[in-house]
Amino acid sequence: MPAFKRKEHMAGGRKEKIEMSIPMEERKQWKALNYKTYKDAVEHFQWKERWEVFDGTKENFNITHECVDRHPADELAIRIKFDDRHTESYTFGQMSSLTSKFANMLKRNGVNTGDRVAVLLFPSLAFYVTMFGVYKSGSVLIPCFPLFGPEAINFRLENAGVSTIITTRDKVDLVNQDLAKKLNLKYIFVEDIVGLLEGESEDFTPTTSSKDLCMIQFSSGTTGSPKPIRYTHGAISVAAVVIKFAGALKPDDSYFCCSSPGWGHGIWYGTISPMIFGKAAQTISGKFDPEICLEALEEFEVTNIAGISSHFRLMLATGKADKYNLKLRFLTYSGEKMSKDLIDEIKRVWGLDAYTQFGTTEVGPIALDYGGFDDWVVKPGSVGKPMVGGLKVIIVDENGNELPQGQIGQVALVKKDKLEMIADEAYMDEDGYFWYVGRVDDVIISSGYTIGPIEVEQTLMKHPAVLESAVVGVPDKQRGELVKAYVVLEEGYTPSEELKKDIQEFVKDKLSKHEYPRELEFIDALPKTPDGKIKRKVLKNRATA
Repeated sequence: MPAFKRKEHMAGGRKEKIEMSIPMEERKQWKALNYKTYKDAVEHFQWKERWEVFDGTKENFNITHECVDRHPADELAIRIKFDDRHTESYTFGQMSSLTSKFANMLKRNGVNTGDRVAVLLFPSLAFYVTMFGVYKSGSVLIPCFPLFGPEAINFRLENAGVSTIITTRDKVDLVNQDLAKKLNLKYIFVEDIVGLLEGESEDFTPTTSSKDLCMIQFSSGTTGSPKPIRYTHGAISVAAVVIKFAGALKPDDSYFCCSSPGWGHGIWYGTISPMIFGKAAQTISGKFDPEICLEALEEFEVTNIAGISSHFRLMLATGKADKYNLKLRFLTYSGEKMSKDLIDEIKRVWGLDAYTQFGTTEVGPIALDYGGFDDWVVKPGSVGKPMVGGLKVIIVDENGNELPQGQIGQVALVKKDKLEMIADEAYMDEDGYFWYVGRVDDVIISSGYTIGPIEVEQTLMKHPAVLESAVVGVPDKQRGELVKAYVVLEEGYTPSEELKKDIQEFVKDKLSKHEYPRELEFIDALPKTPDGKIKRKVLKNRATA
């Protein structure tokens, strides 16, 4: 992508030495939130402390200043490994200059404070300059995953009322032209950026506050239409706490996130969170490739990695995960439950515990493994304990009554005298750890038994013929619901009644008679959201049609 002057480092090439003016651990952002133990944080942490991380005040606060402008100009800010295996690196100084030019360019082109600006790009210099340039200008970012089809893109453009889209010329056909006319949509093409930025000033002073809108992010739509979630500039203060307490970010870390910044995890914990603390946002660009990701981990000397379960499953499935010279010390996952087999494999191959973060796009972090605390004990497979200093988290029945330890129910947040229901089912153990069961709509009730689809799926995956699986409940007059499995076979296996019965008996032997899939259908591919989550609702509709 030739739009910006760039600094390139080829794989295996020399590493750039970056001089530090002040030792990282002595800088303002690292002196805040310094709790050594979970016990100490529970007893003393107050949410007002999060503002000590930042330079700005609630009245004068901008994401781009906090993530880019205030850090030493010669230090690494962005590093990307592309699908052709070349690497690009950019400093905070370069990013500060280019985002100011971009903000000035937006203003000159009539994009005003509060206007909605969509970005439809893979991770690249253009993407990050657009992202932080929009934040700096006071406009509102609408991130769109670049592998979206027309329906998903047009839904977001119309719902958010987008006035400008930053993309490449080959994406124009994805936008409905009638909708473009209705929105009076302006296009800014990456191919034209060099000319557009020529002559723009490298100075721009943001005028936003912590309460000003900075981004509208859409949920992934696993159970229905994607929902727009509105974020203010001040929302990054929560991310700062999470990455210190749960993400275990340290001053000497090389941090890496597998998730695309077209999604919440890649935006908040792949980009914004590390950059708050002056650490580079490092990732890969293009469709996820496990071997390219492994190469990046070695090349970037990554010590702290974040991703979703599928990223780690795919990397380990290459059979090459132990062939790279990796320096990983900490691993955290989010977005979907991780199977016990995968947790064990990560421990065997990399010698790491898998820490997790459980939350929703709508309400943020709910329960966490606190990897940043010396006394935290991981219970593999659990989702940890509620957010320190946050709302009380309880498990309730269908009438909103709190359930005792060990009983499965719906997750709820206690807000004063009201409950905010979360569309997930879980239970709490005797030590206060929460264990995720599944989405409320996904949980199967058969003959009075509560069955979590994930447990059945994990058992199915142990069969040598099963590549992927998804489990849903289908109506049944006698039992209420039956367990039905959709199975994608490994290469070399052919669907047959004999194989179906073999898989069913395999699960029955390992679980119980009420949990095994009484119905099983072979399928070429599971329906998924672009970020890899299974669309069980689509399968359930298919099963009940």
